[in-house]
Amino acid sequence: HMLTGYDHLLFLAGVVFYLSGLRDIVKFVTVFTIGHSITLLGATYLGIKTDEHLIDAVIALSVLYKGFENLGGFEKLKIKSPNLLLMVLVFGLIHGLGLSTRLQSFAVGSDQFLAKIISFNIGVELGQVLALIPIVLLITQWKKHDSYTAFYKSANVYLVLAGIGLFVYQVYGYLVG
Repeated sequence: HMLTGYDHLLFLAGVVFYLSGLRDIVKFVTVFTIGHSITLLGATYLGIKTDEHLIDAVIALSVLYKGFENLGGFEKLKIKSPNLLLMVLVFGLIHGLGLSTRLQSFAVGSDQFLAKIISFNIGVELGQVLALIPIVLLITQWKKHDSYTAFYKSANVYLVLAGIGLFVYQVYGYLVG
């Protein structure tokens, strides 16, 4: 999934931009993982499905949200920004529901069903950590350079545009599917 889970990585990259220090990164990624795991395990085990396009559209909005927040969008609108840790948990729950829907589209079988779900979840989490390592290293190293502000703004504008593009793509898929 991590090869096609770019929307999840875009969201997490947006979260990492906001953070400073390994302790913050671990805290926020852990909260995301907890939310993600709750709905992935629970919804899959209980057979709760959503429309793949609609849940991916909401995930796309989470990417847009993070770029918007990082660019000071709430401040510009003179609106208090929601608690980021809570938002990361909520978006983790949503992302997990998307993964659950995707997992349920495969023939998993009923033999050792819970073990298969847990194994899939562990694989996703390991893939997520492996994919985040170069992203964190890149951002951390770039913070030391004068060009970081331009990089930060450009990357977060890209998150907003990617979120919009992915949202439109998923809504289109829903409407024509």
